Amino acid sequence: MQMDEKYVIGVDFGTDSVRAVIVDAAEGTELGTEVVYYPRWTEGKYCNPEKKQFRQHPLDYLESLEKCLCGVLAKPSANISQKIQGISIDTTGSTPCAVNTQGQPLALMPEFAENPNAMFVLWKDHTAVNEAMQITNLAKEWGGHDYTMYEGGIYSAEWFWSKILHIIRNDRQVKESAFSWVEHCDWIPAVLTGNTDPQFIKRSRTAAGHKAMWHRTWNGLPSKKFLSELDPYLADLRDNLYQDTYTADTPAGNLSEDWANKLGLSTDCIIGVGAFDAHLGAVGAEIEPNMLVKVMGTSTCDMVIVDNSEEEKLVNGICGQVDGSIMPNMLGLEAGQSAFGDIYAWFSDLLMWPLKSVVEELGLFNQEEIQDLQQKVSDQIIPLLSDRAEQLAIEEDGLLAIDWLNGRRTPDANQELEGAITGLNLGSDAPRIFRALVESTAFGAKKIVERFNEEGVEIEGVIAIGGIPKKSPFVMQVTADVLNMPIKVVAGEESVALGTAMAAAAASGIYSSIEEAQQAMGKGFEKTFLPSVENVEKYKKLYEKYSKLCDFIEFELSEKP
Repeated sequence: MQMDEKYVIGVDFGTDSVRAVIVDAAEGTELGTEVVYYPRWTEGKYCNPEKKQFRQHPLDYLESLEKCLCGVLAKPSANISQKIQGISIDTTGSTPCAVNTQGQPLALMPEFAENPNAMFVLWKDHTAVNEAMQITNLAKEWGGHDYTMYEGGIYSAEWFWSKILHIIRNDRQVKESAFSWVEHCDWIPAVLTGNTDPQFIKRSRTAAGHKAMWHRTWNGLPSKKFLSELDPYLADLRDNLYQDTYTADTPAGNLSEDWANKLGLSTDCIIGVGAFDAHLGAVGAEIEPNMLVKVMGTSTCDMVIVDNSEEEKLVNGICGQVDGSIMPNMLGLEAGQSAFGDIYAWFSDLLMWPLKSVVEELGLFNQEEIQDLQQKVSDQIIPLLSDRAEQLAIEEDGLLAIDWLNGRRTPDANQELEGAITGLNLGSDAPRIFRALVESTAFGAKKIVERFNEEGVEIEGVIAIGGIPKKSPFVMQVTADVLNMPIKVVAGEESVALGTAMAAAAASGIYSSIEEAQQAMGKGFEKTFLPSVENVEKYKKLYEKYSKLCDFIEFELSEKP
């Protein structure tokens, strides 16, 4: 079989949908793309934004995966099904779920079918703030290893142990029925291989190292003694979890006969070990040492790789540093913002309130007309706001916003923090508020770059991927101006899925390494946003005010001592 006859599939599980891309392994050409939105999630089921609860039903994943893969395989004009060499998976994370002894999520059992605590706890679920604080405090005080030392020194409500601890404290039935817990990125490859036994699933280095405090220094996961001081359940659970972890270039197994029949593929097809979406997005962006890859979507994930000999150079306040998490044989460092595009979406929804509520009450239109009007307006709000906001001057004494609407991921995780807007007056219209919100997200990005530089990890450039770099030149230009750094935007529409396909090409043996797959399959860059010298100087002054306001909100207005 010639190289140009070898194909791989990258499957990207995002927050709202799953996307699959068929890629020619010889040069990275995309032969077909399919996107399927999670039906229950789209309806808003199992979520309570006011309580920061975000859960996803496993059936959303299973049904959407099958539909997505069948859809993408039907698209290429030539029948290439038997030439698919490998499939790899990326997902959000940390997104764990309680499973039984067969590795079946509890929500797939009749008695748990409508119980959110038995479902996957999405990455942005912040119900475990108190548990995260307890883990952080114990790690500093218990007298043994500080298990947060490679996690930036602060454990987050978005991560594995805090989520489990919160659920077992609030749902006795789930606690008593759960044999183990599995990350989304580990469960999907297990499903595709037909081996979901929790004790034999190949666990992702990315998920374990960045979110579960796994490290070879202490022989894997935190000790049973440490976990028992949090809750004896966690100490017992450790026996049903894992010790070994695997990088994304490792085969998880072969496609099962059941899934091969569903998809019309061969059981010779290799399924790669899973990883997080942002990390494989960095692979697709052709990440290089000391280049910050910024995945800019609903939130951001900011990633850097350095030589793994620098592992003991600890960076405080980030989301961890893990050998092999992004690229095998390199040290992967992760940071990010809990909300980025979500902030713009929130403001859009705020402006949409009259159309969603008042228009219907007026009774002037039928339901179909109302929905059509809502959709048309919704599609135009952000582009129009961006256009109007771009025309406004940078006001050093104008509106100033803080981007903590979903808490702060980094630097220094604190999900209890909330956003703010200051400087409002009777002339503060929607475009001005929108501009302040965009500037706030750029300032939050600058905090991350500053922290890396302060801690001895020099950032030499920025690479951007995700929906925002493709759709919003205004946001990208503001970010470049605030960072005072050029931002290169990756060519191609599917950087995350492409990076996952690169991992599949390495796991299936088409290439000897992910680096080799990158060289052959990479797309390069389509555009660079250069900072404006004039704007850089103005934003330096505004950033100083942002920093002061951040400190005031966090340290002066906080209800906690």
